[in-house]
Amino acid sequence: MTGGCKMGFADVLGSGKFVVTAEVSPPRGTDISGTLAGARLLQGLVDAVNVTDNQRSMMRMSPIVLCHKLGEMGFETIMHMTCRDRNRLALQSDLLAAHALGVHNILAMSGDYPTMGDMPSTKPVFDLDSVQLLQLIEKMNNGSDFKDKPLDSPTSLCAGAVANPGARPLGPQLFKLNKKVSAKARFIQTQAVFDAAVFNEFADAARHTGIPIIAGIIPLRSAQNARFMNEKIPGVNIPDEAISRMEAATDPALEGMKIAAETIADIRTNCQGIHIMPIGGHGNTRRLLEMCGLD
Repeated sequence: MTGGCKMGFADVLGSGKFVVTAEVSPPRGTDISGTLAGARLLQGLVDAVNVTDNQRSMMRMSPIVLCHKLGEMGFETIMHMTCRDRNRLALQSDLLAAHALGVHNILAMSGDYPTMGDMPSTKPVFDLDSVQLLQLIEKMNNGSDFKDKPLDSPTSLCAGAVANPGARPLGPQLFKLNKKVSAKARFIQTQAVFDAAVFNEFADAARHTGIPIIAGIIPLRSAQNARFMNEKIPGVNIPDEAISRMEAATDPALEGMKIAAETIADIRTNCQGIHIMPIGGHGNTRRLLEMCGLD
Protein backbone atom coordinates (compact mmCIF):
# COMPACT_ATOMS: atom_id res chain seq x y z
CA MET A 1 0.00 0.00 0.00
CA THR A 2 1.25 3.49 -0.83
CA GLY A 3 0.70 6.64 1.19
CA GLY A 4 0.80 10.23 -0.07
CA CYS A 5 -0.75 13.56 0.78
CA LYS A 6 -3.76 13.36 3.07
CA MET A 7 -6.99 15.08 2.03
CA GLY A 8 -6.79 18.64 3.30
CA PHE A 9 -4.08 21.19 2.62
CA ALA A 10 -2.85 19.27 -0.43
CA ASP A 11 -6.34 19.50 -1.94
CA VAL A 12 -6.49 23.23 -1.28
CA LEU A 13 -3.17 23.63 -3.09
CA GLY A 14 -4.45 21.56 -6.00
CA SER A 15 -7.71 23.47 -6.26
CA GLY A 16 -6.09 26.63 -7.58
CA LYS A 17 -7.36 28.67 -4.62
CA PHE A 18 -5.12 31.51 -3.42
CA VAL A 19 -3.86 29.99 -0.18
CA VAL A 20 -3.49 31.82 3.13
CA THR A 21 -1.41 30.31 5.92
CA ALA A 22 -0.23 31.85 9.17
CA GLU A 23 2.44 31.06 11.72
CA VAL A 24 2.35 30.46 15.47
CA SER A 25 5.12 29.45 17.87
CA PRO A 26 4.88 27.00 20.77
CA PRO A 27 5.41 28.41 24.27
CA ARG A 28 8.65 28.39 26.26
CA GLY A 29 6.88 26.51 29.05
CA THR A 30 4.09 23.99 29.54
CA ASP A 31 1.03 26.27 29.34
CA ILE A 32 -0.35 26.33 25.79
CA SER A 33 -3.58 28.18 26.60
CA GLY A 34 -2.27 31.56 25.47
CA THR A 35 -0.99 30.16 22.19
CA LEU A 36 -4.31 28.45 21.49
CA ALA A 37 -6.20 31.66 22.35
CA GLY A 38 -4.06 33.57 19.87
CA ALA A 39 -4.67 30.93 17.22
CA ARG A 40 -8.44 31.34 17.62
CA LEU A 41 -8.05 34.75 15.97
CA LEU A 42 -7.23 32.84 12.78
CA GLN A 43 -10.37 30.70 12.68
CA GLY A 44 -12.19 31.19 9.40
CA LEU A 45 -9.29 33.21 7.95
CA VAL A 46 -6.59 30.71 6.97
CA ASP A 47 -6.23 27.43 5.13
CA ALA A 48 -3.56 26.14 7.51
CA VAL A 49 -1.54 27.14 10.56
CA ASN A 50 2.22 26.64 10.61
CA VAL A 51 3.83 25.67 13.92
CA THR A 52 7.52 26.49 14.28
CA ASP A 53 10.30 24.18 15.51
CA ASN A 54 12.73 25.93 17.88
CA GLN A 55 12.71 28.91 15.51
CA ARG A 56 15.94 30.94 15.37
CA SER A 57 17.50 28.21 17.53
CA MET A 58 15.49 29.35 20.56
CA MET A 59 14.15 26.57 22.79
CA ARG A 60 10.39 26.05 22.79
CA MET A 61 7.91 23.20 23.21
CA SER A 62 7.87 20.53 20.50
CA PRO A 63 5.55 21.52 17.64
CA ILE A 64 3.94 18.06 17.60
CA VAL A 65 1.82 18.78 20.68
CA LEU A 66 0.63 22.17 19.49
CA CYS A 67 -0.21 20.84 16.01
CA HIS A 68 -2.30 18.10 17.61
CA LYS A 69 -4.16 20.57 19.83
CA LEU A 70 -4.78 22.95 16.91
CA GLY A 71 -6.08 20.00 14.91
CA GLU A 72 -8.60 19.33 17.69
CA MET A 73 -9.77 22.94 17.21
CA GLY A 74 -10.41 22.26 13.52
CA PHE A 75 -7.25 23.75 12.03
CA GLU A 76 -5.24 22.16 9.27
CA THR A 77 -1.63 22.39 10.48
CA ILE A 78 1.82 22.46 8.91
CA MET A 79 4.49 21.25 11.30
CA HIS A 80 7.98 22.65 10.87
CA MET A 81 10.70 20.02 11.21
CA THR A 82 14.39 20.90 11.30
CA CYS A 83 17.38 18.61 10.89
CA ARG A 84 19.42 20.69 13.33
CA ASP A 85 18.11 18.95 16.46
CA ARG A 86 17.45 15.37 15.30
CA ASN A 87 19.38 12.49 13.79
CA ARG A 88 17.71 10.19 11.26
CA LEU A 89 16.28 7.96 14.00
CA ALA A 90 14.62 10.88 15.77
CA LEU A 91 13.33 12.34 12.50
CA GLN A 92 11.60 9.08 11.63
CA SER A 93 10.21 8.67 15.15
CA ASP A 94 8.78 12.19 15.17
CA LEU A 95 7.28 11.78 11.70
CA LEU A 96 5.51 8.61 12.82
CA ALA A 97 4.33 10.32 16.01
CA ALA A 98 3.04 13.34 14.11
CA HIS A 99 1.16 11.13 11.66
CA ALA A 100 -0.40 9.12 14.51
CA LEU A 101 -1.66 12.38 16.07
CA GLY A 102 -3.26 13.55 12.82
CA VAL A 103 -0.51 15.90 11.67
CA HIS A 104 -0.09 15.31 7.94
CA ASN A 105 1.71 18.40 6.59
CA ILE A 106 5.44 18.86 7.20
CA LEU A 107 7.70 21.78 6.31
CA ALA A 108 11.17 20.26 5.93
CA MET A 109 14.08 22.51 6.88
CA SER A 110 17.74 22.19 7.74
CA GLY A 111 17.34 24.74 10.55
CA ASP A 112 19.19 27.84 11.76
CA TYR A 113 22.63 27.26 13.23
CA PRO A 114 22.60 27.20 17.08
CA THR A 115 25.06 30.09 17.39
CA MET A 116 22.30 32.53 16.47
CA GLY A 117 20.09 31.36 19.37
CA ASP A 118 20.10 31.78 23.14
CA MET A 119 22.08 28.57 23.75
CA PRO A 120 24.95 29.07 21.29
CA SER A 121 27.06 26.19 22.64
CA THR A 122 24.34 23.70 21.62
CA LYS A 123 25.74 20.88 19.51
CA PRO A 124 23.98 20.76 16.12
CA VAL A 125 23.07 17.41 14.57
CA PHE A 126 22.52 17.90 10.82
CA ASP A 127 22.64 14.13 10.24
CA LEU A 128 20.42 14.81 7.22
CA ASP A 129 19.70 18.01 5.33
CA SER A 130 16.36 19.32 4.11
CA VAL A 131 16.56 17.53 0.75
CA GLN A 132 17.35 14.23 2.46
CA LEU A 133 14.48 14.81 4.88
CA LEU A 134 12.14 15.26 1.92
CA GLN A 135 13.46 12.03 0.43
CA LEU A 136 12.91 10.29 3.77
CA ILE A 137 9.30 11.47 3.92
CA GLU A 138 8.68 10.15 0.42
CA LYS A 139 10.13 6.77 1.43
CA MET A 140 7.89 6.63 4.49
CA ASN A 141 4.87 7.57 2.36
CA ASN A 142 5.75 4.56 0.23
CA GLY A 143 5.93 2.27 3.24
CA SER A 144 9.64 2.00 4.05
CA ASP A 145 12.12 3.52 6.48
CA PHE A 146 15.43 5.23 5.76
CA LYS A 147 17.13 1.86 5.14
CA ASP A 148 14.29 0.65 2.90
CA LYS A 149 12.93 -1.71 5.53
CA PRO A 150 9.12 -1.97 5.42
CA LEU A 151 7.04 -0.01 7.92
CA ASP A 152 4.08 -1.64 9.62
CA SER A 153 1.97 0.94 7.76
CA PRO A 154 2.91 3.86 5.49
CA THR A 155 2.64 7.50 6.37
CA SER A 156 0.46 9.95 4.48
CA LEU A 157 2.47 13.16 4.71
CA CYS A 158 2.40 16.23 2.50
CA ALA A 159 5.91 17.66 2.55
CA GLY A 160 6.84 21.24 1.79
CA ALA A 161 10.14 23.12 1.70
CA VAL A 162 11.48 26.64 2.05
CA ALA A 163 13.23 29.04 -0.31
CA ASN A 164 14.78 32.50 -0.09
CA PRO A 165 13.73 34.69 -3.05
CA GLY A 166 16.20 37.38 -1.98
CA ALA A 167 19.29 35.17 -2.11
CA ARG A 168 21.94 36.51 -4.45
CA PRO A 169 23.27 35.14 -6.65
CA LEU A 170 19.96 33.47 -7.41
CA GLY A 171 21.46 30.46 -9.18
CA PRO A 172 22.39 28.42 -6.07
CA GLN A 173 18.93 29.02 -4.59
CA LEU A 174 17.27 27.74 -7.77
CA PHE A 175 19.61 24.73 -7.76
CA LYS A 176 18.46 23.90 -4.22
CA LEU A 177 14.84 24.45 -5.21
CA ASN A 178 15.14 22.01 -8.11
CA LYS A 179 16.63 19.39 -5.75
CA LYS A 180 13.73 19.88 -3.33
CA VAL A 181 11.17 19.51 -6.11
CA SER A 182 12.94 16.34 -7.30
CA ALA A 183 12.75 15.08 -3.70
CA LYS A 184 8.94 15.41 -3.88
CA ALA A 185 8.33 18.71 -2.11
CA ARG A 186 4.67 19.54 -2.79
CA PHE A 187 4.83 23.27 -1.98
CA ILE A 188 7.31 26.02 -1.17
CA GLN A 189 7.00 28.63 1.56
CA THR A 190 9.44 31.52 1.23
CA GLN A 191 11.35 33.78 3.55
CA ALA A 192 9.70 37.14 4.18
CA VAL A 193 9.16 39.23 1.05
CA PHE A 194 9.60 43.01 1.21
CA ASP A 195 10.71 43.69 -2.37
CA ALA A 196 8.12 42.66 -4.95
CA ALA A 197 10.53 42.96 -7.89
CA VAL A 198 13.01 40.62 -6.21
CA PHE A 199 10.28 38.08 -5.47
CA ASN A 200 8.83 38.25 -8.97
CA GLU A 201 12.27 37.58 -10.47
CA PHE A 202 12.54 34.47 -8.30
CA ALA A 203 9.01 33.33 -9.14
CA ASP A 204 9.63 33.73 -12.87
CA ALA A 205 12.84 31.72 -12.61
CA ALA A 206 11.10 28.98 -10.58
CA ARG A 207 7.99 28.74 -12.75
CA HIS A 208 9.30 25.74 -14.69
CA THR A 209 9.08 23.58 -11.56
CA GLY A 210 5.30 23.91 -11.42
CA ILE A 211 5.41 23.85 -7.62
CA PRO A 212 3.01 26.12 -5.67
CA ILE A 213 4.92 29.02 -4.09
CA ILE A 214 3.53 30.60 -0.92
CA ALA A 215 5.15 33.97 -0.22
CA GLY A 216 6.18 34.87 3.32
CA ILE A 217 4.79 38.16 4.64
CA ILE A 218 5.84 39.95 7.86
CA PRO A 219 3.81 43.08 8.71
CA LEU A 220 6.35 45.46 10.22
CA ARG A 221 5.59 47.15 13.55
CA SER A 222 8.38 49.75 13.81
CA ALA A 223 11.51 51.00 12.08
CA GLN A 224 13.57 49.66 14.99
CA ASN A 225 12.00 46.26 14.49
CA ALA A 226 12.84 46.39 10.76
CA ARG A 227 16.50 47.22 11.44
CA PHE A 228 16.73 44.39 13.97
CA MET A 229 15.43 41.88 11.42
CA ASN A 230 17.88 43.12 8.79
CA GLU A 231 20.76 42.58 11.22
CA LYS A 232 19.71 39.41 13.04
CA ILE A 233 17.41 37.25 10.92
CA PRO A 234 18.93 35.28 8.03
CA GLY A 235 17.19 35.72 4.70
CA VAL A 236 15.48 39.01 5.60
CA ASN A 237 16.31 42.13 3.57
CA ILE A 238 14.03 45.10 4.23
CA PRO A 239 14.59 47.97 1.76
CA ASP A 240 15.59 51.41 3.07
CA GLU A 241 12.42 52.85 1.53
CA ALA A 242 10.23 50.68 3.77
CA ILE A 243 12.25 51.60 6.85
CA SER A 244 11.94 55.31 5.98
CA ARG A 245 8.17 54.94 5.67
CA MET A 246 8.04 53.29 9.08
CA GLU A 247 10.12 56.10 10.62
CA ALA A 248 7.85 58.80 9.19
CA ALA A 249 4.56 57.08 10.06
CA THR A 250 2.34 58.42 12.85
CA ASP A 251 0.93 54.88 13.21
CA PRO A 252 3.82 52.52 12.42
CA ALA A 253 1.77 49.33 12.85
CA LEU A 254 -0.78 50.55 10.30
CA GLU A 255 1.99 51.62 7.95
CA GLY A 256 3.53 48.17 8.27
CA MET A 257 0.23 46.61 7.24
CA LYS A 258 -0.02 49.00 4.29
CA ILE A 259 3.46 48.00 3.14
CA ALA A 260 2.52 44.33 3.49
CA ALA A 261 -0.75 44.82 1.59
CA GLU A 262 1.05 46.65 -1.23
CA THR A 263 3.62 43.86 -1.44
CA ILE A 264 0.89 41.22 -1.62
CA ALA A 265 -0.86 43.14 -4.42
CA ASP A 266 2.39 43.38 -6.38
CA ILE A 267 3.25 39.66 -6.13
CA ARG A 268 -0.20 38.10 -6.13
CA THR A 269 -0.18 37.01 -9.76
CA ASN A 270 3.22 35.34 -9.29
CA CYS A 271 2.44 33.16 -6.26
CA GLN A 272 -0.19 30.68 -5.13
CA GLY A 273 -0.66 32.14 -1.67
CA ILE A 274 0.78 34.05 1.26
CA HIS A 275 2.17 32.96 4.61
CA ILE A 276 1.72 35.53 7.39
CA MET A 277 4.44 35.65 10.06
CA PRO A 278 3.35 38.28 12.59
CA ILE A 279 5.44 40.10 15.15
CA GLY A 280 3.67 39.84 18.50
CA GLY A 281 0.59 37.82 17.59
CA HIS A 282 -2.26 37.80 15.08
CA GLY A 283 -4.31 40.71 16.43
CA ASN A 284 -4.04 42.57 13.10
CA THR A 285 -4.12 39.60 10.71
CA ARG A 286 -7.83 39.92 9.94
CA ARG A 287 -7.39 43.60 9.17
CA LEU A 288 -4.45 42.88 6.86
CA LEU A 289 -6.44 40.26 4.96
CA GLU A 290 -9.35 42.71 4.67
CA MET A 291 -6.97 45.29 3.20
CA CYS A 292 -5.95 42.69 0.60
CA GLY A 293 -9.48 41.46 -0.13
CA LEU A 294 -8.60 38.04 1.28
CA ASP A 295 -10.89 37.96 4.33
